[in-house]
Amino acid sequence: MLRIFTLVFLLTGAGAHAMSILIPMDQNQKNHLKAYGIAFYMLQKGLEVDWLLNYRGGSFMVTWANDLQNECVVRGVSFELVDDVNVGRILKEIDSPSANMNVVKLERAPRIAVYSPKNELILDETDAVIVVLNYAEIPYTIIYDEEIYKDELAKYDWLHLHHEDFTGQYGRFLRRESSRIEADIQQATARRLGFSKVSEMKLTVAKKIKAFCAGGGYLFAMCSGAETFDIALAAEGVDINEAYYDGDDSDPLAQTKLDFARTLAFENFTLEPGHSRRFSDINTGRPDFFDRASGFFNVFQFSAKWDIVPSLLTQNHEYVIKEFHGQTTSFNKYTVKPAVTVLGENTNRENVRYIYGELGRGHWTFYSGHDPEGSPGRWREPTDLNQHPQSPGYRLILNNVLFPSAKRKKQKT
Repeated sequence: MLRIFTLVFLLTGAGAHAMSILIPMDQNQKNHLKAYGIAFYMLQKGLEVDWLLNYRGGSFMVTWANDLQNECVVRGVSFELVDDVNVGRILKEIDSPSANMNVVKLERAPRIAVYSPKNELILDETDAVIVVLNYAEIPYTIIYDEEIYKDELAKYDWLHLHHEDFTGQYGRFLRRESSRIEADIQQATARRLGFSKVSEMKLTVAKKIKAFCAGGGYLFAMCSGAETFDIALAAEGVDINEAYYDGDDSDPLAQTKLDFARTLAFENFTLEPGHSRRFSDINTGRPDFFDRASGFFNVFQFSAKWDIVPSLLTQNHEYVIKEFHGQTTSFNKYTVKPAVTVLGENTNRENVRYIYGELGRGHWTFYSGHDPEGSPGRWREPTDLNQHPQSPGYRLILNNVLFPSAKRKKQKT
């Protein structure tokens, strides 16, 4: 009892005099994912957070407050109390021209929306972003086609797309009962909004999302949500769907009529036949969730002083990450536009997993695969992140969640 009392006393006493709380994000952090939730919690309280790029895995630092220290304890997040002398030492180390480090100020909590059919009939509990936001205790709002059609995206800073199909082909999983229910709901929504086809509604939604990004919003897409978003944009005005999806035949010249100038990330891709479970050759993986991934992909490290945005998006304690499958498992590098920044690629260097680009005043990131910790044959079951609190694959998602909070610095050039 005396040792416990002494430890509590020392922590409390130190906290009373310490200037800052440092949340390390290296291997000493016992719960990396909840640490992002602490950073978000600080922003919600109106506090500025220093994101120390490449310092001990991309650590967070904030002025000490007793409730913040208590919140770290309650959520099981490792932290260190740092006095002003050591804060100065850390900042001096980061500022050194020889150190690939930087400090990014996080200023406000972003307003987060997740594009999902999730409702009382469709649970959609396997969306990796929904799973990790819930685990990290970061608030978000579910929106879908009708809300976007009514321009409610203006309420948000950040939007996520996951295992969605913007081509109007219902994810090409119509054999599943849940997909049939979702297809019926989409058809009813399309009719209510005045569209004759689901594909027409989805294209309108995709164009509104693109406009949201161009106007300064942040778009983060995973799995088939990334692939089909660009396919739908390229196919504007072209019927690419077979009759069993929309009641009439596809255009036999559809492939030649695709306009790749309209897409964000991909070009020169070839559409797959309507009976295939693959949408296009953008996807280099088998379109199922039942294979056990045996390979790895590399996340690149950038100059934290000059390439701040990609450096922020790749913060991690591990840079070699195990592969994970999905309906769109990885991206064919030969379909990626030259201006796109590749953040991560497979070790065979044939496929890319993680890419970034800018559109107007906004930003977007595409991340392939379904669930960074998913198990083969269990893709319909949500991952229990209590078993993966240090997941480097999920950390990449949370880097994107905090991105809109970052204060933009003018380039030194």
